[in-house]
Amino acid sequence: MKVAFIGLGNMGFPMAGHLAAGGHEVTVYNRTRSKAEAWVARHRAAAAATPREAAAGAGIVFTCVGADNDLREVVLGDGGALAAIEAGAILVDHTTASADVAREVAARADEQGVAFLDAPVSGGQNGAENGVLTVMAGGGEAAFERARPVIDCYARAVTLMGPVGAGQLTKMVNQICCVGIVEGLAEALNFAVRAGLDPGRVVDVISKGAAQSWQMDNRAGTMIEGKFDFGFAADWMRKDLGICLAEARNNGAILPIIEVIDQQFARLQERGEGRLDNTALIRLLSDA
Repeated sequence: MKVAFIGLGNMGFPMAGHLAAGGHEVTVYNRTRSKAEAWVARHRAAAAATPREAAAGAGIVFTCVGADNDLREVVLGDGGALAAIEAGAILVDHTTASADVAREVAARADEQGVAFLDAPVSGGQNGAENGVLTVMAGGGEAAFERARPVIDCYARAVTLMGPVGAGQLTKMVNQICCVGIVEGLAEALNFAVRAGLDPGRVVDVISKGAAQSWQMDNRAGTMIEGKFDFGFAADWMRKDLGICLAEARNNGAILPIIEVIDQQFARLQERGEGRLDNTALIRLLSDA
């Protein structure tokens, strides 16, 4: 299939690569031209000068950008993808954004006969590179079934969660769970050190019991070693928590723990550490 991929960040770069490896004809666009050129050099595909040019003639247009306004820019703005997407095509957004912007873009796409799926992902950069992301989608079933075999190029689980917006709402649940575990793990490891225990040995024992989690298996070691120059930045996690908190104000959900953790991330940002992996929360405890 002829497809377009807009946004070649830590996630989009390998995701687009899996599409090319899967035999699809891929045209990419990235605001930083050098990254698009690097992708083209690796995959011998095409790069476009604007989202509109990338989307021309594509059966599916994928976007994976930073936040709500970035999505609006590359889809709805001057030179945006929607100006060129043909009726009957599908727009799939992998950005972690608000459910409101998903519905906004879907409404604009529908006016042109274009189907829309909000389809945020979980699994991090490693999941993107290894093609094993979890994709939670919102939108129509017919569009989902058409897009799923293509999304399978970089995913191990692709699930339709409900109408447009349901994918983003599910991702909010995912982020609420993740940061709660990260904060708990940070506090636990700091407690172990201050109690005179070997934290690595503690993790080796408790990871075989009820305390086990993906975060423990994949991040406890780097937290113990004080390595945070990788992964999902604290800045991005705080952006996601802002989306969660705003949605909670709309639906009446109470998120007291998330409100506290959001302020912990604010403290990291104040220290100039917002680009570190979100597990750097432990630095606030170990430095205390």
